[in-house]
Amino acid sequence: MGIRIIKAGMMTTVQDLGRTGYQSQGFPVAGVMDVRSFRIANLLLDNPENEAVLEFTLIGPTLEFTADTLIAITGGDFQPTINGEPAPMYTAIYINKGDVLKFSSARTGSRGYVAFSSYLKIPVVMGSRCTNMKSSIGGFKGRKLQDGDYIEFRIKRRYLPFFLSRTLDLDEFDQEDATLRVVMGPQDYLFSKQGIDTFLNSEYKVTSDFDRMGCRLEGPFISRKEDKDMISDGIAFGSIQVPAHGKPIILLADRQTTGGYPKIATVASVDIPKLVQRKTDHSIRFKAISVQEAQRLYLAEMEELNEMRKKIHKPCKEVLECRQTAKRLRRLFEAQM
Repeated sequence: MGIRIIKAGMMTTVQDLGRTGYQSQGFPVAGVMDVRSFRIANLLLDNPENEAVLEFTLIGPTLEFTADTLIAITGGDFQPTINGEPAPMYTAIYINKGDVLKFSSARTGSRGYVAFSSYLKIPVVMGSRCTNMKSSIGGFKGRKLQDGDYIEFRIKRRYLPFFLSRTLDLDEFDQEDATLRVVMGPQDYLFSKQGIDTFLNSEYKVTSDFDRMGCRLEGPFISRKEDKDMISDGIAFGSIQVPAHGKPIILLADRQTTGGYPKIATVASVDIPKLVQRKTDHSIRFKAISVQEAQRLYLAEMEELNEMRKKIHKPCKEVLECRQTAKRLRRLFEAQM
């Protein structure tokens, strides 16, 4: 009872929100790159908020199901098909035993997600099921998936209330330009005024040096006041380091725990999905906001997710029409008795 990996795709791993509380021992947090898409996938299935999913990059996997279950596909559009027929995204889908789910290359975005109502049978390591490939811990044998792997389900769960209502709008990650809102610091004081102006008023390009650890950007040189590094300190998800070559590097899910390059700013958490769904040569710009504004944006996103949850828990139009028809037929039948 589970899934067989027929083709693993380019980079398919088991991920959740990450392994927190161990950075002081040198263990990266890891976890999903696009937290928003991850949350929506689990929300569509009424899964626990931190239930593990499959994350894949640029070229998706091909999966064969050995049991009935329900799934939800979110993130970039990898043109999914089930038994050769197009499969909907951002929708709860019933899967039958023997069905084959196939993904192609990304039409939009660059990372996709599949959540499962039957939950992947992956051991919890240090509080998380996520894959940390650098440490070879967590996930499926501490590595990315390979052709022929088999992952079991933990439970049998093949029913969800309001099934026909469990659909949300597709998120199109096809824009080539993205403006990332950032909170300046914590070492922005080490950069010259010209360097700060360059950072906030220039266009940068995503390079091919872009993986789960970080994204290197190409663009104008960002000048410092002094050409020296600092004592290493902690790295947050979305920290923007600027080494001596003056080009920004945005650190992501598999980032190192500490670093000695000054960090000019940190990307607001709500905008990280914009970045991780970019492709090579896409444009990036930065806009400074306050900590309070970043917090307000986060709370607004949480409220948006709550509204999504309410929406999928309402009977859809077809169900309401069926209920109304049933009531009319019942009244007609009772009148004839």
